[in-house]
Amino acid sequence: MEVEKMNNFFVHYFNVLIDYSPRVVSAILIALIGIWGIKIFRKVAERIMVKRELEPTVIQFISDILIWGARILLFVTVISRLGIETTSFVAIFGAIGLAVGMSLQGSLSNFAGGMLIIMFKPFKVGDNIEAQGETGKVMEIHIFTTKILTAQNQIIYIPNGVLSNGKIKNFSQKNMRRSDLIVRTGYDSDIKVVKNELESIVKNHPKVLKSPAPEVTVNELTDATVNFAVRVWVKNADLSSVNSDILEQSKSIVKL
Repeated sequence: MEVEKMNNFFVHYFNVLIDYSPRVVSAILIALIGIWGIKIFRKVAERIMVKRELEPTVIQFISDILIWGARILLFVTVISRLGIETTSFVAIFGAIGLAVGMSLQGSLSNFAGGMLIIMFKPFKVGDNIEAQGETGKVMEIHIFTTKILTAQNQIIYIPNGVLSNGKIKNFSQKNMRRSDLIVRTGYDSDIKVVKNELESIVKNHPKVLKSPAPEVTVNELTDATVNFAVRVWVKNADLSSVNSDILEQSKSIVKL
């Protein structure tokens, strides 16, 4: 009697396995073909975006979204082929998404900030910016943070949430900048002579641009000094060296 029950048990589940095996085989084939298709899809999508000359950060971001979306679709297709109800999975994913969203509100804010930066492009990789009290060169733009290299060779990561909502100075969007210097001299100096010599310095400097024309004006009369405002236009890369040269050459003509 026991032997007959065992035989019936094995026969039943063997028949179930035979009936169910086509679904398993087809699900495995769909998974393998889907994985291969996702790889091809990613390469084609990235090539199209490269041809359209999108920035690397945008390409990586869009590529990741497309691939994860395709993977989720493939997963749902495979489990549906196996005969598993997908409604339960949808409910589980929804609950997980709600829990994660509640616990990661700051990260979601940074994610949204990263989206805004990528879409509206207030700066790009390689730009020199000033934001959140930090100044440096943008090295990488991630989804949650932006990586900046300062002049002191320090790496700073700024959350994209506060970065996108704050003030950003981009020194690289234009290829030239105006340098504003103050040169002080005493009342014993001849103002006209000092002004003429300052004008000669800036006009003869090889890195000072001719247009817009440089300006030298009396900026302020204090109790002890006459302050001259020296305004010159230079290329971004020449700003520091031009400032240093003008101040150094001005030393010989001012008297304090």
